[in-house]
Amino acid sequence: MAGAPCPVQVMRQVMDKMHMREVTIAYGMTETSPVSFQSCMDDPIEARVSTVGSVHPHVEVKIIDPQTRLTLPRGQAGELCTRGYVVMLGYWNDPESTTEAIDTARWMHSGDLAVMRADGRVNIVGRLKDMIIRGGENIYPREIEEFLHTHPKVSEVQVIGVPDKKYGEEVCAWIRLRQGHTATEDEIRDFCGGQIATFNIPRYIRFVNEFPMTVTGKIQKFRMREQMLSELGLSVEQTA
Repeated sequence: MAGAPCPVQVMRQVMDKMHMREVTIAYGMTETSPVSFQSCMDDPIEARVSTVGSVHPHVEVKIIDPQTRLTLPRGQAGELCTRGYVVMLGYWNDPESTTEAIDTARWMHSGDLAVMRADGRVNIVGRLKDMIIRGGENIYPREIEEFLHTHPKVSEVQVIGVPDKKYGEEVCAWIRLRQGHTATEDEIRDFCGGQIATFNIPRYIRFVNEFPMTVTGKIQKFRMREQMLSELGLSVEQTA
């Protein structure tokens, strides 16, 4: 399991059904190789399956407001930044991209949204570019994905934002059901009712057999978004 956050339910199944009880979760980027966070085998089960653990020795991290660049207190979601020996020197022959990613204080801006808990462990809640802003509310797709993974018929789910004239963006969920199961859009929405915030409940639900992926197995959410724009007859310009 690599290249993207592992859903909590999947991690629990790996530990229970595959008997991999010593597996840990790590977080890193190619630019901060190999990893900057990792859970430990003696961490509580809840922390091992729902967080990426604590920061590695000799590495600094902070979570900042993407707009103001100010450091946020623990418990608030913001962009995760890393500094230390793990951070690359720069992109090869690309000083412009290097400057965009690494600031003058040598902080590497990950583009990932994270929350640091009181105990120092970190939850990755999504990608900055994937965050949905609906009617002024910041919506983190991973939170919705984690919840929908608890539905007994759901095998895999990916959540994206699509343009909307009234709210700016609306929530869209692509769901791959477990083999042999069927479901309706209303069934999924009813499952969400009273369990997650109303603005987090997907307006659009599509049942699919597969997701657009890279050769390394990463979900291409921008492809999903493009397909939804085509299907709904929308464009970014129409909703601006």
